[in-house]
Amino acid sequence: MKLPQAWRQPLAIVGGVIALAWIVIALAAPLLAPHDPLAQDLPRLTSPGPGHWFGTDQLGRDILSRVMYGARLSIPLTLLLVVLSVLIGGLLGACAGYFGKWIDETIMRFADLVFAFPTVILAMVVAAALGASLTNAVLAVLVVAWPAYARVTRGLVLGVREREFVVSGRLLGFSAWRSLRVDVLPNITGPILVLATLDIGTALLLLSGLSFLGLGAKPPSPEWGAMVASGVEVFDSWWVATFPGLAILTVVLAFNFLGDTLRDALDPRTARAIKERAL
Repeated sequence: MKLPQAWRQPLAIVGGVIALAWIVIALAAPLLAPHDPLAQDLPRLTSPGPGHWFGTDQLGRDILSRVMYGARLSIPLTLLLVVLSVLIGGLLGACAGYFGKWIDETIMRFADLVFAFPTVILAMVVAAALGASLTNAVLAVLVVAWPAYARVTRGLVLGVREREFVVSGRLLGFSAWRSLRVDVLPNITGPILVLATLDIGTALLLLSGLSFLGLGAKPPSPEWGAMVASGVEVFDSWWVATFPGLAILTVVLAFNFLGDTLRDALDPRTARAIKERAL
């Protein structure tokens, strides 16, 4: 089957390859990692070389193995966070846009309350109040992430709910939930999916940032943000923080590339322009 033109652009290919590579690494880390990520039986602060391609940290742990195992923590939790944000924010936004009145006012004022605070600061406050752990860090980021989906979904529903096919369904006796599921949802899925794909990188940065500040994963968990934080203690050994940081960078770039490509593929005018340029 021939891929659409938008998915054959260089950035789309690069993003897809990098994302697929990290997913494979996350799934096969026990088979691919050369050492136990928690074992402290190697020479300390060994620079990258043939024996240890990413070097070792200050406790004698293999950084390559820890980066691979870190993918098993960071990537699934980030994807789970984005899915939960879409479900919670999308449901609340759909209700606000479709039913309006006091439901709309209540939900949007809660969203405005969250937007009133800087995202990172609010996530730090929530994580500190709940206690330092990776689970609480996910909950903290979820608290600050859902309003964006609620606001976008509300705007999309407001643009669709008065269209002829939605009004016709209501006149035929469709319930509100059936109208939302059958008539409204298929027409707003595309933009929300694009936003979710682009938001994966932001969610990963927030999770890693909380771990970097000591509000997420706790030692000895091989989490990328915590690994970068441990590298600050031995700043002259550049490899300790560099390789986990590069892992975060590549995942963020990959999903940003995929999000841009998905937006181009779902926008008829952009997709047509890309096709004409390729001819």
